[in-house]
Amino acid sequence: MSNFWQRSITGFLFVFVLVVSILFNYHSFAALFLIIEILALREFYILSSKSHSIPQKYYGSILGGLIFASGYFWQLIDWGFYLSLLIIPLFSFIFIFELYRNKKHPLLNIATTFLGIFYISIPLTLLNHISFLNGAYNGKIILGVFILIWLADTGAYIFGITFGKHKLFERISPKKTWEGFFGGLLVSVAGAFFLAMYFDIFPLKVWSIIALIIVFFGTLGDLVESMFKRSLSIKDSGNILPGHGGILDRFDSLLFVIPVIFTYLYFFVR
Repeated sequence: MSNFWQRSITGFLFVFVLVVSILFNYHSFAALFLIIEILALREFYILSSKSHSIPQKYYGSILGGLIFASGYFWQLIDWGFYLSLLIIPLFSFIFIFELYRNKKHPLLNIATTFLGIFYISIPLTLLNHISFLNGAYNGKIILGVFILIWLADTGAYIFGITFGKHKLFERISPKKTWEGFFGGLLVSVAGAFFLAMYFDIFPLKVWSIIALIIVFFGTLGDLVESMFKRSLSIKDSGNILPGHGGILDRFDSLLFVIPVIFTYLYFFVR
């Protein structure tokens, strides 16, 4: 099978599962993103191990999963908030376990274990809260964010290939151009008009601001992951998605975008 067809089939199945899980109900959404969170965290810890670090990948993955689960139960049960507070003491065990591991570079090991949780688990956990922005689960909010991310990526690719001459950040990502950046911005903002018309959640102003957040912070998220991979001299974060690389390769933009969207929606829209 050619690489084109492999990428196409994988991409179609990926989008299909994502859309169906988000729109079906909250439980299917949470189950899918719990799996994504665990796989992404696993990839991050494997990458970290190539940089003289030995993170606590098993306990870090368990703790990351519990953090996501706490966000899930927060929305379902009255005492979900208090259940989330029980996660806090579990962070101290990262230090305690390192005490008994007898590994080199304990400070680096602890730091990368924490970094994976803050870089991946916490942003994905915030998806639970964004989806309940109006007090009940609304998958269209999350789907709308993904649509704008896909439109921004598509616009950046088409405009970059067609008009790209001025490098955006050549040291980290030689293929990214300013033309691609503004093309992604144009297409994503145009998509905001579509969402305002057909997704009866937010007015055009809110979707447009979300589109701007996605383009600016999504680009930074992509550059950060490219920085990680370039420092390790690798092309992809993993190979779980044939033709597309790893989970982190697909969600690097989302990890930077979600905390900003969460802050905007809860402080200025809700």
